[in-house]
Parts: sequence; C-alpha cells; structure tokens
Amino acid sequence: MLRVGLTGGIASGKSSVAAMFARRGARVIRADEIAHGLMRPGEPVYAEVVSHFGREIVQEDGSIDRARLAEEAFGGGRIEELNRIVHPAVVARQEQWMNEVAAEDAGAVAMVEAALILEAGVGSRFDKIVVVTCETGQRAQRFAARSGMGLQQAGVEVERRMKVQMPESEKVKHADYVVDNSGPLAATERQVERIYADLRSLSAASR
Repeated sequence: MLRVGLTGGIASGKSSVAAMFARRGARVIRADEIAHGLMRPGEPVYAEVVSHFGREIVQEDGSIDRARLAEEAFGGGRIEELNRIVHPAVVARQEQWMNEVAAEDAGAVAMVEAALILEAGVGSRFDKIVVVTCETGQRAQRFAARSGMGLQQAGVEVERRMKVQMPESEKVKHADYVVDNSGPLAATERQVERIYADLRSLSAASR
C-alpha cells in the first residue's frame, strides 16, 4: 500500500483535489472530518478543548461552535494550544485508518488530506507528499464562498491563518508532486490524472 499525504495552504482547494483522487480510486480520509468527530460531546478531545477554551465556545445543543473556536484560536493567538490538543488524536486516527486500508487492500493508494502535515512534523509517515497550490488572490475568493464572508473580510481571515502555516514556497520544497489549482478545473483534473497514474504504479509495485 502507498501512504500519501495531500496538503496545501488555506483555501488552495485541497478538498476538491482530494475528491478528484477519490473518483479515480484513491482511498481518502480528511483530517478536518476526523477532528470534527473527535470534538463531538463525549469524546476526550471535546472535553479537553472545552476545558482549555471555556464554555463560551459551546452551543446550546452542547456542540462546539467551530467559528467561535477558530476566532479564539486564530484571533487570540492560541492556535498552537489547540493543535497540541487535537493533532495527536487526529494523527493516531489517521494511522489506524491507514492500517485498516492496508489490511483490506495491499495495493491501495491511501490518501490523508490535511492542512498541517508538514507543520506538525508528520511528513515522514507518508511515502509521498502532494502539495496543492493556487494564486494568492484566489484564496480569499474561495474562503469567502465557503464561509459566507464578504471578500474583504475573507481576505483578512486568510492572511491571518496563513501566518501560522508554513509558506507555500516552503511546502513545495517538501513535495513529491505539486498540483497547481490556479486554473480551470479541467487543468487540475489533468494533473491529478497524471499523478494518480504514477501513484497507482508505485502502490502496485509495493505489494
């Protein structure tokens, strides 16, 4: 089995690219979805996050208000504190999932989509790293579209979050493959097609 890490800066289009790989047969898991599950009421991570950040981030139904938590973490300069709580559990779940995939299909391409693979120092857990890039101006547009923010506010938020991530130019230095997601989706699809063909060959050879 081939273990692949898919990463990139905020609003680079990682999830869209991950979906393209999934349509071609890659087994894909998203770190954000893992984190969402870990922060459900009753989970140890939930309890620790609430303990650290206060009941103010808890909504009436008991769930964590992720927008409020993000504001506390990014706006309050506490993102490293949040990452120390959440990342170890997310990484452990990723490892468990990849082991499960390997047991089911020794020739699979198992792909983890996560923003902070390189920042968290877990790049060595993967056989290959794919970095998704895009032009700076597109990030604000994409973030605005997915968050419902105005374009100017989204631009401010993107800039704030990028400050706590590794610069894209540095991420690219660690990449085995780079997907430039700045152009039309068809152009991105063609890049994914070429990369996935290579990954499939490598996974088949690893059986």
